[in-house]
Amino acid sequence: MIEKRWIYHPELTSEQNQIAVELGETLKINAALATLLAQRGIKDFESSRQFFRPDLSLLHDPYLMKDMDVAVQRLTEAMQNGEKILIYGDYDVDGTTSVTVFYGFLRRIYDKLDYYIPDRYNEGYGVSWQSIDWAQENGYTLIITLDCGIKSIDKVTEAKNRGIDFIICDHHRPGDTLPPAVATLDPKRTDCDYPYKELTGCGVGFKFLQAYCISENLDQKVLFEYLDLLVVSIAADIVPITGENRILAHYGLLQLNAAPRIGIKALIKIAGMSGILDITNVVFGIGPRINAAGRIKHAKEAVRLLLSEEEEEADEFAQEINRHNNDRKVFDSSITEEALFMIENDVWFSDAKSTVLFKEDWHKGVIGIVASRCIEKYHRPTIILTESHGKAAGSARSVPGFDVYEAIEECADLLEQFGGHTFAAGLTLPIENINAFRSRFNEIVSSRILPDQLIPMVNIDLPLELSMINAKFYNILRQMGPFGPGNMTPLFESKNVTLVGDPVIMKEKHIRFNVRQEGSLTFTAIGFGMAEVYTDLVNKRPFSICYHLEENNFRDKKSLQLFLKDIKIH
Repeated sequence: MIEKRWIYHPELTSEQNQIAVELGETLKINAALATLLAQRGIKDFESSRQFFRPDLSLLHDPYLMKDMDVAVQRLTEAMQNGEKILIYGDYDVDGTTSVTVFYGFLRRIYDKLDYYIPDRYNEGYGVSWQSIDWAQENGYTLIITLDCGIKSIDKVTEAKNRGIDFIICDHHRPGDTLPPAVATLDPKRTDCDYPYKELTGCGVGFKFLQAYCISENLDQKVLFEYLDLLVVSIAADIVPITGENRILAHYGLLQLNAAPRIGIKALIKIAGMSGILDITNVVFGIGPRINAAGRIKHAKEAVRLLLSEEEEEADEFAQEINRHNNDRKVFDSSITEEALFMIENDVWFSDAKSTVLFKEDWHKGVIGIVASRCIEKYHRPTIILTESHGKAAGSARSVPGFDVYEAIEECADLLEQFGGHTFAAGLTLPIENINAFRSRFNEIVSSRILPDQLIPMVNIDLPLELSMINAKFYNILRQMGPFGPGNMTPLFESKNVTLVGDPVIMKEKHIRFNVRQEGSLTFTAIGFGMAEVYTDLVNKRPFSICYHLEENNFRDKKSLQLFLKDIKIH
């Protein structure tokens, strides 16, 4: 089992300590829970009320976003003039949910519109030349992009010359020059004063529709019916669940659990999920299946599913998408095996601080997943490339604290195009540039990455005595969700725990055992991929564990268990 660094949350300042004491008294909660709140920036009763009870009334005015007034004006004008409008989205989860929300809402009040998702393999990421030709041939005069377009300067320019206007809704970092669109909605624009910068592409499209509702005096309740899709975009795109995203995710999860749309309901059923769904369920159960449509076949299938209004039709679409997801798993597994073999058998990687791999026949749809799998094993910035239309196309993933986008940007002269975020990016380059790119990228990473960033870490929120854990503690802890980046599930450390009985190995890889501390009840602990600690555990030495607290529901009997992240044997 790979050794991990245990990183502890900085101790509270004296002021924060006082806040924690006051929160504990005011909210009648124990010191550990009050400390968790203080760590998350909760300062008083009012901020704790907003934290525990997010409210849609706290969403920002959409007109604070740069160009929003122009965007609404152009959309209104197009609808008044009977123009044909094309809703254009990326082929991933954020893009397909964006299209479903925008097209699904707008088609209720306007019928001269359609949606377009580029083919991942024939058209690639962003606005494609094929889509502009198609729009022109079919008489579209306004294209609204969602989750893409911020760097499509040449395509938007050409479309403008052909009499086609663009409104861009994106959340990726812009370049130095913006496309010549009628309006460009992106909170990451340097000249945009919108208070919250971390919306998804679906979130930006949602704010556009919210502004349109305000302009036209429409009841926003109809728009809020799409929050089950918006939370899927927030979860799958791994954006911070803070600020507006937290409010939107909270209400999205409420709808997802109470009354999901027919297409989502079909996905939940085909994934075999039950009980109350959270962000983790969306990330691992719903997101991959939606993504699989674009990875294996065409993302339009996902939009058709999400727009379904008939259960039988939705079930058929869901079964087809689930088959794509099963195919994706096969590709993922075999390519990961090949990639790890290449790393292990190439001496160049023994001293490298990064991984860049290329194989011409790898499936383009899963290379981002493979990059993440390689990081699980070697924990360094990783780029996986495959051949696509005579070029090397790839996906990059990073480790906490290292900006892979900036490192790629410094290799721009070797690339044809690139885009993305701090921890994930996409790129295309001539195949003959791969070796030069691998060397340059590794030099940049080596000069910037800190030694500690090459060792996986677990971020521990606070130490906890097992005797403090009970149903009330867990119930309050659960209400601190939805959890995700910016508000991670609390990770606790318990020291000097002892084994009760013998550990059990499950499926040759996982381990389950019972633990207690002096004066505590006995708790079951589950460690996935931790079977190799068995020998150390049976030596009966005290050990420390770090874990998430979760509820296990087995045969309708509920119990609290410890979901292990790491173990340290004393």
